[in-house]
Amino acid sequence: MGESESEPNELTDVAIERRDPLALNQRQRRILELVPRQGFVSIEALSKHFGVSAQTIRRDINELCDRALLQRFHGGAGLASSVENIAYDSRQVMCLEEKARIAHLIASDIPDNASLFIDIGTTSEEVARALKDHTGLRVITNNFNVAAILSGNSSREVIITGGLIRPTDLGIVGEATEDFIDQFKVDFGIITVSSIDADGTLLDYDYREVRAAQRIIKNSRRVVLAADHSKFSRSAMVRLGDMSCVHDLYTDREPPENIVRIIEQFDVSLHIAEGEE
Repeated sequence: MGESESEPNELTDVAIERRDPLALNQRQRRILELVPRQGFVSIEALSKHFGVSAQTIRRDINELCDRALLQRFHGGAGLASSVENIAYDSRQVMCLEEKARIAHLIASDIPDNASLFIDIGTTSEEVARALKDHTGLRVITNNFNVAAILSGNSSREVIITGGLIRPTDLGIVGEATEDFIDQFKVDFGIITVSSIDADGTLLDYDYREVRAAQRIIKNSRRVVLAADHSKFSRSAMVRLGDMSCVHDLYTDREPPENIVRIIEQFDVSLHIAEGEE
């Protein structure tokens, strides 16, 4: 039975404050969930599935493809490229509610007076926002946005790495970044990824960003991976590591069964930041 066209879900207070006119509607989010399962979806099939016109589905697909979330094919759409990440401004609003829930759950498990690394990524930036009420933190980051969010409070110390600044998202990468991270040993290393493959491999797009994240893993007593559900259906090409590198996985939905088996195999603690249905 097809699904009727419906209004988008209500956004959280955080999302309302930062609402973007290009934020995905509920149907577009469902399309993004369907594509990885099938590899390719036709306009005709989606039209029947959602009970809307083919023209409406074309508009949805055009917007998703313009934002590099999907790739156009004749008669439909498929998975986006595994060699190029989604644009930063699109990632900022993609799964924003879910990222905010994950971030607040992580923050609730981070005590005051802790030391931590926070890496590059829009989810990491949400974690930084969720930590703003913590005191006594010592934060080392290669993300200018994270540093800006957490700075300005005398009860916290924020240390930013050296290195090359990426103009697209103000992430900092390079050998100087890696060497800087190696000078510390902290309580928590908060990392994000672009993709979690079916075999549990952690993947990203930028080799230099991956190298920095690997140093964070090496120099953290407890490694926290923050990954919303979309990461289980995306592809990327640079290998960061696997689930054996991680102590805690924070996500917003129950992961696929194969991933659950893998995290159980490596004794990874699973934390699910569930939202209201």
